Amino acid sequence: MDEHLSPGLYLVATPLGNLGDITRRAVEILQQVSIVACEDTRVTGRLLHHLGIDARMVRYDDHASPADRDRLLETMRGAPVALVSDAGTPLVSDPGYRLVRAAREAGIYVTGIPGPSAAVLALTLSGLPNDRFLFAGFLPVKAKARGDVLAELGGVPATLIFYETAPRLLAALAAIAEVLPGRDVVVARELTKKFEECRKGPPADLIAHYEAHPPKGEIVLLVAPPSDQPSAEVDVDALLRAALAEAKPSQAAASVAKATGLERKTLYARALDLK
Repeated sequence: MDEHLSPGLYLVATPLGNLGDITRRAVEILQQVSIVACEDTRVTGRLLHHLGIDARMVRYDDHASPADRDRLLETMRGAPVALVSDAGTPLVSDPGYRLVRAAREAGIYVTGIPGPSAAVLALTLSGLPNDRFLFAGFLPVKAKARGDVLAELGGVPATLIFYETAPRLLAALAAIAEVLPGRDVVVARELTKKFEECRKGPPADLIAHYEAHPPKGEIVLLVAPPSDQPSAEVDVDALLRAALAEAKPSQAAASVAKATGLERKTLYARALDLK
């Protein structure tokens, strides 16, 4: 146990859902800090109550002002401060990086207490290639921006990982089916909780399932890399014909190349034949 914590910033990972996943070191740190900075005091308050910890909490989220940040920095100069997210590892799709950056620029001690991460856990459960992956946070809300992001990342030779909300899942799956046809997708939700689910399949199958069984909870969405499926399993002509219905041969070839990992020049020549 750290008998006397040095002043500074302590980035503490907290459970995704199962409170048994808190580490012993995380508990020891939370017992000793002067302030726990958190996204939602109600959520963190329940965790601290479960652990029997009576700590002062300060809200620090997307709406925190520079003045809020400055007050925390001033406290860190003389006392230990913990930063937590509602669940998992802080700074993954939350605004904590600004606080860390400011603390480092000010010469304040910064360290992390590792623990659960929804993105990493979902990747290990998915069965998709995990030697290379790209975490891209939340997909945009608007349809065009969402499609643009998927098109931009579609050619990356790695498993793509996104966070998503239950109400937007169907729209996200439909966008993946349109922009990245032929890719397997995994929906991981309610991780570490009683109704944990990790479902894999083509976007159309997942859409049918979740239309019949509306999802709840926080969701991790994973998309297979372009090289994960052997090209023999992909009906290239069908993909090209679908793309040609709305795009020029060059654009269709580019779209299918991103989706399949096949050579763009070859696809362009085939698109011209089909056109």
